[in-house]
Amino acid sequence: MSLIAPSILSADFGHLAAEIRAVEAAGADWIHLDVMDGHFVPNLTIGPLVVSAIRPCTKLPFDCHLMIESPEKFVAEFARAGADIITVHVEATPHLHRIISQVRDLGKKVGVSLNPATPLSLVETVLTEIDLLLVMTVNPGFGGQPFILSMLEKIASARRLIDEKAPHVLLEVDGGITVENVGTVVAHGARVIVAGATVFKSDDYRRTIAALKSA
Repeated sequence: MSLIAPSILSADFGHLAAEIRAVEAAGADWIHLDVMDGHFVPNLTIGPLVVSAIRPCTKLPFDCHLMIESPEKFVAEFARAGADIITVHVEATPHLHRIISQVRDLGKKVGVSLNPATPLSLVETVLTEIDLLLVMTVNPGFGGQPFILSMLEKIASARRLIDEKAPHVLLEVDGGITVENVGTVVAHGARVIVAGATVFKSDDYRRTIAALKSA
């Protein structure tokens, strides 16, 4: 059974605390926080102050996805704000080993993310040092985009690489996941499913999360 991490990017920000409590009650496993800076991706979302403000709303792990330039400048702030898992993009920093160590030293779990066009080979040297590999199945920056079908083979390749070199690593997939395609995504090797619009735009969070989990 997959872990489900609803992305608050698609939640009602006017009632964010209530939305988080609602998906927790509906069976969510993590809360996914899409942090965008308007530079690395063409959108601007939340920062450490928002993370800190919503931290008391739930005991679920905060899965903090930093889609920002120079993430090494900000990981300490997100750690202090309450992130449990901090994921950075390969494409956003020239010093990936250093930032992995930085997150570890802060006492947090560390993830590495790849954009759709970025090859898996760029994470091979750090795979044993991380907790989570996030494969993006849309180009990051906006919620509600359609799943890029060619990413299924990348998910399968990531699954094989993890099984061979670092079985402890969780394979997370983010972008365009729906109740209709989640079974295929899981069959190709995903273990953590990020779902934003699919959950928060549905009329029944519990039924939707249950359907995603059962795939």
